[in-house]
This record gives sequence, C-alpha cells and structure tokens, in this order.
Amino acid sequence: MRHLILGAALALMLPMSAQAQEAGDAAAGEKVFSACKACHNFEKNGVGPSLKGVYGEKAGEGHDGYSFSAALKNSGITWDDANLKEWLKDPKAKVPGTKMVYPGLKDDKKIADLIAYLKTKS
Repeated sequence: MRHLILGAALALMLPMSAQAQEAGDAAAGEKVFSACKACHNFEKNGVGPSLKGVYGEKAGEGHDGYSFSAALKNSGITWDDANLKEWLKDPKAKVPGTKMVYPGLKDDKKIADLIAYLKTKS
C-alpha cells in the first residue's frame, strides 16, 4: 500500500516538474537575449522594435514609430508562451512575410529561458 501511495505521489509531481522546466530561467534567458541585442532592446525601437511589454501584446501593434510588416500586423498573434516559442524557433515559418531576418533558435531550453526573461520586461 505504501508503494502505491508513493507511486501516486511521484506521478502527481512529474507534471509539476515538467512545468517548472518549461517555465524557463529568466537569468539564463538574459544571457540568451544578448544575441538579440543587435536589433532589440527594451528602451526604444532600433533595427527591430523595442521588446518592452511584448509578452501579452498583439503582434504588429504598439511601439510607436516602428514599421511592422503587413504579415505581422495581420497575423492575429498575441505574444504568449506558445506563439513566442514557435516564433523564436522559426520566425519565417510562424509568420511568412515577416521582416525579421533571424533564422531561429533551435534549443527548446534556451527558448523557454528567453521567454521567461521577456516576461520580466513586460
């Protein structure tokens, strides 16, 4: 009976462990963001738009003075975990016609970390 209870308790903890891992590490995400700094920051628009407040925002909106692509403006995307994950993995596949020339980040852990960091700036 103890083994059954212990097994059930462990089974219940596995999804929490997976969620914690998927949540990402904002401190590690700040390091991942260093590659993004060529085009993005959190103060003003540059080559790319400022990313301040990007999490939860509709794609292609806000950031006065930045000229988003029609594809991004018309995408209907709201920047949540799922959409950011797909976007960061392959922007041109997520939104064909985007101006973003970034080829994508293939490491799921780094993507989760980067999303966690972006959330701290939103």
